[in-house]
Amino acid sequence: MLVTSPRNEAPVNAPATLEQSARTAREVFGWDDLLPGQAEAIDAVVGGRDTLVVFPTGAGKSAVYQIAGCELGGVTIVISPLLALQRDQIDSIDAAPDAPAAVALNSRTSAAGKKAAWAAIESGDAVYAFLAPEQLANTQVFDRLARADVRLVVVDEAHCVSAWGHDFRPDYARIGDAVEALGHPPVLALTATASAPVREDIVATLGMREPHLEVRGMDRPEIHMAVRRHEHDIDKRRAVLDDVRDAEGAALLYVATRKETEAYADELGALGLRAAAYHGAMAQKRRDEVHTAWSAGELDVVVATSAFGMGVDKSDVRRVVHADVTESLDSYAQEIGRAARDGEPARAILHYRAEDFSLRSFFAGGHTKRADIAGVWDALLRATTPLRAKDIADESGRSTRAIGRVLNQLVACGLAVSGAEGITVVEKVSAGDAVSAVRERDEAEERIRASRIEIMRGYAETTRCRRRALLEYFGVETPEHCGACDRCDAGAVAPVEDVAPAEAPAPADAAPGDIRIDSTVEHGEFGTGTVMGIEDDRLTVFFPEHGYKVLARAAFENGILELGEAA
Repeated sequence: MLVTSPRNEAPVNAPATLEQSARTAREVFGWDDLLPGQAEAIDAVVGGRDTLVVFPTGAGKSAVYQIAGCELGGVTIVISPLLALQRDQIDSIDAAPDAPAAVALNSRTSAAGKKAAWAAIESGDAVYAFLAPEQLANTQVFDRLARADVRLVVVDEAHCVSAWGHDFRPDYARIGDAVEALGHPPVLALTATASAPVREDIVATLGMREPHLEVRGMDRPEIHMAVRRHEHDIDKRRAVLDDVRDAEGAALLYVATRKETEAYADELGALGLRAAAYHGAMAQKRRDEVHTAWSAGELDVVVATSAFGMGVDKSDVRRVVHADVTESLDSYAQEIGRAARDGEPARAILHYRAEDFSLRSFFAGGHTKRADIAGVWDALLRATTPLRAKDIADESGRSTRAIGRVLNQLVACGLAVSGAEGITVVEKVSAGDAVSAVRERDEAEERIRASRIEIMRGYAETTRCRRRALLEYFGVETPEHCGACDRCDAGAVAPVEDVAPAEAPAPADAAPGDIRIDSTVEHGEFGTGTVMGIEDDRLTVFFPEHGYKVLARAAFENGILELGEAA
């Protein structure tokens, strides 16, 4: 069990004014101006409010915690999933004129480095402490942090918290418990993409209290968006190669499998491009080499799976090409957002065949094995102390990854709780009941995954402005025509109703015609949902247990669908 420490008190000079934040940015970090939304988020954090920031790649999310941490003083914990990303952020802080110290506690930190890091953390001076989420499960690390003067907890890449997000990571699911055990200092969650359901899940999972929400810059008008449908794989492959070859600058090519990264990289190399493959199964040394070469401009294109993403910091990417559909619009928006960080024009092109969506659905499926669930549950019931995945894996001979998934599902089902020392049973049910509970959650998650793929299909096949189809998913008001997508180029945009801003939800007693993006609705079968998209005759609604559903607006007429309470 986590031991709760006294709540950390905000310094007496909080909250800071916007002028103070601008002065800190200028004098401490050397930045002439703050970008839209940064000052408002900083002000909320320094004022003691939990804050969720959704800014696109390159919009300055890191500046929010850097300035807020400097103004708050004490220790700012920055939870970041990638060591390369931590290194880049530390380098950025070290390069600032007068910023506090930045240290790392991770698997690559030497013994001497850890000693120096702890000395900085425990000195009482302001410091940024970077660590991976699994470090919070290390009892020695957590106990020392609990005794330190922690005044801010930053969760970078916060979409990893959400089981409904595109990059869920089990270690992130336990951060909320750690925050409470630290006395719930202000929590700052940062992500580049998060639809309304994912935002709600982030807030709930992290235990954020009445958080300030800052969503800015989801629209990237400098990125032209296009989709190309193909009947045959050979035609698609040829078109993908042509698009990458004609990029007129640095390009990213995303593919679905590790095998395809190598195949496409070889083909592009034969065409005279400096190309490299990148995927999660590569040796860390090779991944670092590719990342470094790409950042230095020594490669024309990186051919990658979704593993190449977080921490990519290159401003002049002119083209992002997808040879395969992604699992969701969240991940697609994240990946194309790596283009045009310098504000200059770029292109995002998705290639697909109709059957690609069926393949993606097939690979997205899968259930936890009954034997794994029963075995893990029996081990937990027998245990007299909390257990970690590695403990059970070593005893049972099963993989740590499989055991970790079961443990996270048991926690999600409410049958167990996680703490700094491991997992503990809270409800002693039979192994059969534990299996049923986990399988029910598996099925709910499978419905979510399948529905996300259908939303991706809707984007690919839309007859509307493509940018509007993407941005509505994130609850962003957009004009009917963007003028920078293939649908608008062709003049083939179907007219749709104007939608009111997400910031102004419909009142609970509103008439059906007043329904808006982010409105809450009640469905007779699916329960409470959130409106994600609106067209003349249909709505796209997210239901937490059933995923995304496309419903006829006529459902209002027979009482199947009703407006719920305003958000």
